[in-house]
Amino acid sequence: MPDDRLGTLFRYWGDVEAMANLSPLYAVFGHAVADDPELLTMAAEALSGQPPPNVLFAAVHALLATHPQEPLAAYYASLGGTKPAGQDAAALLRELCLKYRQDLLPVIRTRLVQTNEVRRSAVLLPAFASIAAEAQDAPLALIEIGPSAGLNLLFDRYQYRYGPLRIGDTESPVVLDSEPRGLAPAVSIPTVVSRAGIDINPLDIRNEEDVAWLRALLWPEHTDRLELMNAAIEVVRSEPPELLRGDLFELLPERVRSAPAEAAVCVFATFVLNQFSPAMLLRLREMLLNLSLERQLYLVVMGFSDFVEPGTPRAGDTKVWVLRLKAGAAEYKLSSFANPHGRWIDWQPDSPWKPWL
Repeated sequence: MPDDRLGTLFRYWGDVEAMANLSPLYAVFGHAVADDPELLTMAAEALSGQPPPNVLFAAVHALLATHPQEPLAAYYASLGGTKPAGQDAAALLRELCLKYRQDLLPVIRTRLVQTNEVRRSAVLLPAFASIAAEAQDAPLALIEIGPSAGLNLLFDRYQYRYGPLRIGDTESPVVLDSEPRGLAPAVSIPTVVSRAGIDINPLDIRNEEDVAWLRALLWPEHTDRLELMNAAIEVVRSEPPELLRGDLFELLPERVRSAPAEAAVCVFATFVLNQFSPAMLLRLREMLLNLSLERQLYLVVMGFSDFVEPGTPRAGDTKVWVLRLKAGAAEYKLSSFANPHGRWIDWQPDSPWKPWL
């Protein structure tokens, strides 16, 4: 990516992505990198298809976790810092990146953005519940595209609070608060009969380097997200889902075909389809439609709405879609509007089905 385009990306990221997701520090960083040719050169080393701002800033976050003596760590609430974001932090970012360039580049060149935001389960739950209801309370056979460490595959092991409404396991250490805007999602937890994820690089919660990367992908001010992730990791360690390493297009058909006959097959993806090329997206669509000739299946998409409804803006708040695929054709409907990190949800239970053209 040419430096001018990459600079525009970082500036836009600071103006829109960071501000929408409540990270003043990353807003400062976005503009700082946008105007710095040396830092842009480092960010350009990110793997093709990976968002360079997320990769660069997560690499810095991971490095600071092992070098807490560096002055920049004082601006990271996630690392115990208390200093407010400002241009002094931008100067320290540049200093750190140049000082540890040889340590950061291997991470930037190899790591993937695999944010496993567990609060997204609060937004996925109403979509999953609607599929179970649509399938006459059939149990779900879950298959996640790009599950990272698989934290959202165990959505039924968590407790949910939509304002005063409480749903789920009251004994769970994972308590997910999502502010309802409009109707609170008055749904029950569907039964899950099988669960699996397919990823080119699944993260292992038993591997400390993978766990450190998961934490580094969270934004510095979001200590609540860090606490939730740590709690979810402990839940998943007690009952880890099956995570398959490999090519989605090779592995998904067999998982769909081998799902229990009584189950409603539910494939889902959260903020991963944006990393697919146009050719991959077309191939995924064709594969799902072809699989629906063999058995009915459902798809839930959170993030990158363009896959479902072309022309949807790609930044800011998100939409969650449910697709119903049968006999080579598909329909879709809106499940909710939501914050990308699941902080709030605007449930749309009466959204109509429309043909997926």
